[in-house]
Amino acid sequence: MGTNTEEFEPVYRRRPGADAMRPAAAEKAEQIAPGLWCSPGLSNAYLLTTDAGRVIINAGMGFEGPVHRANFDFDAVDSSPVRYIIFTQGHVDHVGGLDSVRDADTTVVAQANWTRWRDDNERLIPYRASRSAFAFKDTLAEGIRAIQRRLGTKHLPGQSVPVVDLDFEDALTLEVGGRRMELISVPGGETTDSLVVWLPEERICLCGNAFGPLFGHIPNLVTMRGDRYRDAVTAIASVERVRDLQPELLVTGHFEPVAGAVRINAELTRLRDAIQYIHDQTVAGMNAGKDVRTLMREITLPAEFEVGQGYGKVAWDVRAIWENYSGWFHHQSTTELYPVGFGAVSADVVELAGADRLVDRAREHLGAGRPLHAIHLAELVPPDHAGARAVLREAHESLLAASTNFWEGAWLRQQIASDS
Repeated sequence: MGTNTEEFEPVYRRRPGADAMRPAAAEKAEQIAPGLWCSPGLSNAYLLTTDAGRVIINAGMGFEGPVHRANFDFDAVDSSPVRYIIFTQGHVDHVGGLDSVRDADTTVVAQANWTRWRDDNERLIPYRASRSAFAFKDTLAEGIRAIQRRLGTKHLPGQSVPVVDLDFEDALTLEVGGRRMELISVPGGETTDSLVVWLPEERICLCGNAFGPLFGHIPNLVTMRGDRYRDAVTAIASVERVRDLQPELLVTGHFEPVAGAVRINAELTRLRDAIQYIHDQTVAGMNAGKDVRTLMREITLPAEFEVGQGYGKVAWDVRAIWENYSGWFHHQSTTELYPVGFGAVSADVVELAGADRLVDRAREHLGAGRPLHAIHLAELVPPDHAGARAVLREAHESLLAASTNFWEGAWLRQQIASDS
């Protein structure tokens, strides 16, 4: 660790946050480099033009597909056949618009792990959809209405079921109309089928969400909606693999590209070092016998490794690393081994202590600046207790006031609404 990055202010400070992510709404695609066009959306779709046809990188959600196709057909410099569509990862906001943007002879390309990722995701669609709706439902509803107005129809396509024609393990080179594209596996991204598209002659790297939806922020090593754990060591290696390319333009899954080889190197170095530091400190704490919550409180990033926490959080990654290595048994209570949680005796605690006394003590914690302590106690009390609901609402409002994280903020707002 330790390439000098102090001369650059971290780029995340001047980039939009996750609240600015919206479904495809632009009236036209924007040219961001010669022959490279962006149609923004929940995850941006990109178009490469060549002398022998076009290449599309990511297709958006199903209902976004017609917007991306319209943008690429009418606002780019040509409407030649789409030779390839490349998925930088298997998430639904990258693949759902496939049927709208492909042509009859288009070759669909993905990394070889896409099948396993697709199958894993499809078997859990109801579970994960219900657990992410609190964060995106309003944005999706507003975006769908905007697309319906633009297209003049209420009938938008659903999610495509991707069929990939060409996949690869580690790397694949494609050449179309004089443009050379190198596809490189980065399994430490958001999914194990993550890839980047490298244009070596132009020194451009299209990285999708390999480093998370918000570039310059610590990635989520596990998500609140529920995903398999993402391995920190693999994530570090993937960052390093892109850094070694020495790109001069880094085209991310959201918002504007990051320009300048020196700046990009500094950003990727900082991100690599931040993940490495969290990993190493967590492992050291585990070997020293510290429990996971102690490590979540103690481990913070040094100033030289500053990254944003707008999508992932350092404390969450500490826990993800701890549990990815160690599993579900925390060696704290025999009850961890059995299907009887503390909720089974919460009514006993309320009966013995009294609901009003518990709420009074919870309010004392709240007044002393300990909202989480207050929540622990107030959640023991039946939900029809007005005082407990008031404490829970105020505690969540206190946490929200201190939050800069998209997922955390969305969850807290939902809890406030439910306690009102």
